[in-house]
Amino acid sequence: MSKTSDPAAVAKPAWRRWLLPMALLLALAAVVFFTVSQDAGHPWVSPVGTLAAWAVFVPAALAVRRIPARRAGAVVVLGSLLLGAAVLSAPPATSNDAARYAWDGIVQSAGVSPYRYVPADQALEQLRPQWLFQAAAPDGSCRADLFPSGTEATSNIPGGTPLCTAINRPQVPTIYPALAEIYFLAVRLLPGAGANLLAFQLAGFALSLAVTVLLLRFLALTGRPAHQGVWWAWSPLVLFEAINNAHVDVLGAAGVLVSVLLLSRGRVLGSGIAFGAAVAAKLIPAIAAPALLYRRPLRFVLAALTTFAALYLPYLLVSGTAVIGFLPGYLAAEGYQGSNGPRFTLLHMVLPDSWAAPAAALLLVGLSFYVGRRVDPIQPWDKQTLMVGGTLLVVSPSYPWYALLLLPLVVLSRRYEYLSIPPVLAMMYFTGAEPYGQTAARLGLLAAAFAIAITGWHRSRQAQRSSRRARQSGRHAAASGLLARAGQPAAATPPTTPANPTGTASSSAAATPPTTPANPTGPASSAAPQ
Repeated sequence: MSKTSDPAAVAKPAWRRWLLPMALLLALAAVVFFTVSQDAGHPWVSPVGTLAAWAVFVPAALAVRRIPARRAGAVVVLGSLLLGAAVLSAPPATSNDAARYAWDGIVQSAGVSPYRYVPADQALEQLRPQWLFQAAAPDGSCRADLFPSGTEATSNIPGGTPLCTAINRPQVPTIYPALAEIYFLAVRLLPGAGANLLAFQLAGFALSLAVTVLLLRFLALTGRPAHQGVWWAWSPLVLFEAINNAHVDVLGAAGVLVSVLLLSRGRVLGSGIAFGAAVAAKLIPAIAAPALLYRRPLRFVLAALTTFAALYLPYLLVSGTAVIGFLPGYLAAEGYQGSNGPRFTLLHMVLPDSWAAPAAALLLVGLSFYVGRRVDPIQPWDKQTLMVGGTLLVVSPSYPWYALLLLPLVVLSRRYEYLSIPPVLAMMYFTGAEPYGQTAARLGLLAAAFAIAITGWHRSRQAQRSSRRARQSGRHAAASGLLARAGQPAAATPPTTPANPTGTASSSAAATPPTTPANPTGPASSAAPQ
């Protein structure tokens, strides 16, 4: 029996195609499970676990290409379910933002505006659940492990008695926009959502899966392989920040993705509505606006503004100007308004501290104009990725979940070099308070910027070479046509199929007029080999 006719010999290579991606998927699930299930109080667990997850994720995403194309979409989704189960096995590990989400939902379900009272206000004492608030010890202290996602020591307002809470910044009003507050209320109203933060983790999981499905549908409609969706679906950024830490930024990312896809199909009104909703979920998606104004911009902007205002209107009627919340204080506290803050890391390397913020503003304005003028309606996500990724590099926020907005655009554009940004932001988040934190941030951001610049330059050179080859092929085709019309043989360029579609030989070059080839770049000629 021949070797090729042996069923075992035929089946073995197919089995091997599955082995590596499945092994790496299981390894990734083990790494993320270990990371979220360990005590986040140990300073090494989260940064080492995050870096290990990225180190396993990249080869896993590359290995998925080995899986047969007809199975790739199912593997991406099933892998998401497995990884989601791994990160849902523990409460939020490195952020207590979900505690504020839960409190804002509790307040609203009691008929109170979340913008009216701060969490430490005793006016809402009767609404405080034990899993968010507890009394302090007799000496006024709070145990660090009192709440799984972290403990904040504060005091009641106006009484001043010590209080322990899982909510960050308990003495300031909420910062979250209107759609985020509606989302918090909706999650709290779900059956069984009253005991802990799991409801918000499940909601983040559902949103991440919805984004995965949207990306897979886009890939199918455009004829691209489904395995490319893995760069979102299995990403450690999505697993840790959208699901385990349940950051509402995933809602904004989903809204921007819907807006981008609708606009690419010419549905400007729906795109504007989706974008306005995304900004009302988290203000950060506004940075994507310059790359979304390439088609009927006035209609798009009006739809977005109307949606944003409509979502804010109920809260504005109840709370007035208090809907601004903690935003001004947040900008000052995070260094966006000061001259010596932690933001604009790359600019601080080359400019005086007082110049960094104005220089960043000028850079972002220039980037906005460049992107707005150069966006390609056929491939708009290329410049959309540049706009969002460039803003993150210039501003350098030390919150990795801000990059959730970037990830779907990376999948659409295949600009995978921008995936260097999220792990750098994560390391900035974990090491910002360490003596070496600033140095690590500068080195990481420089490496990411260098990788993006070099890859972009290489891609531009490839495009220029392809364009030159196309022009050379066009010139040779035109020269052959002139020779044919002059009755001279065109021996330098062999006849092509489009020039003689019937497949029969003509008696002379003048007998059949030359036609334009179906392939605009033309076949390779002796003068321009490919």
